[in-house]
Amino acid sequence: MTRPWLNHYDKGVPADIQYPEVPLWKLLADTAQKYPDHVALEFMGSVMGYRTLWESALKFAGALQAQGVQPGDRVAIMLPNCPQFVIAFYGTLAAGGVCVNVNPLYTPRELRHQLSDAGAETLIILDLLWPRYAEIEQEVPVKRVFTTGIQDYLPFPKNLLFPLKARREKRWVNLPQHPKRQDFKKTLKAASPIAQPYPAKPDEVALLQYTGGTTGVSKGAMLSHRNLVANTYQSMAWGGDEVKDLEGKGVMLGAIPFFHVYGMTVAMNYGIAAGYKIVLLPRPEVKPCIEAIEKHGVTHFPGVPTLYIGFNNFPGIEKRKVGTVKVCISGSAALPVEVTKKFEQLTGGKLVEGYGLTEAAPCTHCNPLTGERKIGSIGLPMPGIDAKVLDENLREVPVGEVGELALRGPNVMLGYWQRPEETSKAIKIDWLLTGDMARMDEDGYFYIVDRKKDMIIAGGYNIYPREVEEVLFAHPGVAEAAVVGLPDEYRGETVAAFVVPKPGVTLTKEELDKHCRDNLAAYKVPRIYEFRSELPKSAVGKVLRRELREAVLKERQKVGS
Repeated sequence: MTRPWLNHYDKGVPADIQYPEVPLWKLLADTAQKYPDHVALEFMGSVMGYRTLWESALKFAGALQAQGVQPGDRVAIMLPNCPQFVIAFYGTLAAGGVCVNVNPLYTPRELRHQLSDAGAETLIILDLLWPRYAEIEQEVPVKRVFTTGIQDYLPFPKNLLFPLKARREKRWVNLPQHPKRQDFKKTLKAASPIAQPYPAKPDEVALLQYTGGTTGVSKGAMLSHRNLVANTYQSMAWGGDEVKDLEGKGVMLGAIPFFHVYGMTVAMNYGIAAGYKIVLLPRPEVKPCIEAIEKHGVTHFPGVPTLYIGFNNFPGIEKRKVGTVKVCISGSAALPVEVTKKFEQLTGGKLVEGYGLTEAAPCTHCNPLTGERKIGSIGLPMPGIDAKVLDENLREVPVGEVGELALRGPNVMLGYWQRPEETSKAIKIDWLLTGDMARMDEDGYFYIVDRKKDMIIAGGYNIYPREVEEVLFAHPGVAEAAVVGLPDEYRGETVAAFVVPKPGVTLTKEELDKHCRDNLAAYKVPRIYEFRSELPKSAVGKVLRRELREAVLKERQKVGS
C-alpha cells in the first residue's frame, strides 16, 4: 500500500520501526544494567535508582511466585502513580503474571465487574481504597491482597505527616487484620528475588487493559509483550532528532495515570526504556506539574488537553521557570489550536496532538514535532503502523472521503479477553476497526470527523453512556434516561443526562447526582441533568442519542445568538 505520510516525517524518524522481540520486563532490566545508579523514580522527595527498582521488581516477583502465582495468572493493580505501581507492574511481568490495570476511582460495583471478568486472584490496592474491596470481597475471585500507602515510599518526615493529614481530612482507613491481606512493603522486604524472570514469548499476554471497545460493555483488551514493547519504541522513535541526545538524561513527568494505557506507555514504559528520571505525581494536578518542571528540569510532559489548559491559565505562569520542556504529546481528546500556541510560547517546547486507542497499546498517530502540523488533524501514522479509511463493505475509500479508520501494526491487540465474538467484530482481515469515522488527505494526515461509538471523552477519560444510563435506571424514580457528551471548553466533552421521571414522581438534580456519585467514579457522573417528558426514539423505540445531542446543541445556539 502507498504511505504518503512517510514524506512528512520529521528528521530522524524512521519509516519503519526496529524493536526487540523481548518480554516487556526486559526494558527495565536492560536500563538497570546500563544506568544502574541513575535515578529511575522521584516521588515527592524520595528517589529510587534503576538498580534498586529492578531488584524490587524481582523481589515482588519472588513474593508472588512463593504464594502460588503461576504464569498467566492475572494480577490486578489498583494504585495511583507511585513507586509501588512500577514495582508491582514489572514484578508481575517478571513472575509471568498478566497485569490488570484498575482505575483507583472505581466504585465497588465497577471494581467487582473488572476483578470478576479478569479472574484476578491477586490485588495490589491503595490502603485508603480497602473499604471498596471489602464491600465486594465475597463476590470476586481474589485470594490475596497487598495493601500499600502513599506514605510507604515518602521521605522523612513526609511519611509521618501524610497519615496525620489523611486523618484530619477523614480519609484515613484503619486496616483490619484479615486472612487475605498483607502489607506490600513488609512482604517485599522479606521476599527473595527470583533467580530468573519468566521468559515470556512476544505474543503472550502481558496486560489486560479494560475498555468499552465498540459496544460500551467493559472488556479487557489483551495486549501482548510485543504490542507494548513495539508501541514503546514507536513512541520513542517519533521524537526523531529532537530527543536523540536525551537517552539517560531526560526527565519524564509522570502525571497522567499509569493505570490508563496512554500514561503506562508514553510516560512509564517510554521513560524506563530511555533511561529517564520519572517524576511521579499521584494526581494529575496543574500546580504540582509546574513545581515538578521547575524543580527537576522536566523535558517530557505527556498529558491531556485539560492539563495543558490548566497550565496555560495558572496564575503567574509567565514568571515560572518552565523552559526545560521539550516534548509534549497530548492524547485522549482534541487539542485546541490556541492551547498549543500559548503552551509553546510559555515553555519553548513542542506540544503536538496524537491519537490512539486501548486496542492499539495505544499510540497510532501523531503530528510532527518540527514539521507541518495541520489544524484539526490527529497527524500521521507512527512508524510501523499502516492506516486506511474503509467503507461499510471494508473497501478503501478515495482520499478525502469519510469512512471508518482501520489500523494494522505490531501494537494491535490480540483480541478481547474471553470475547471471541467481540474480537471478530473489531479485527477484520487483520485490520483493527477503530469505530472512529475519519478521512485522510493527500499528504497522509488523518482527521477524526465523528465517532461510530457513543463514547464520551471528558478530561481524557473514556465514559460509556450505557453504563451511566444503567445507573440512572437503577433509581426508583427514573422511567427513561439517555446520556450524551456535550462540548466543553475545559474537559473536551461533559456528561449530560436526560431523564424522564416515572408518572407522579418528582425528581431533583441533587437526588440524581447523589445516586450517581454513589455508584460511579467521579469523572463519569453527569455534570448536566435535564428532565424531559419524553426522549427522541426511532420507529422501533430505540432512544436516538445523536438526535438528542443535536437538538440540545441547536437550543444552545439559539440562546447564544
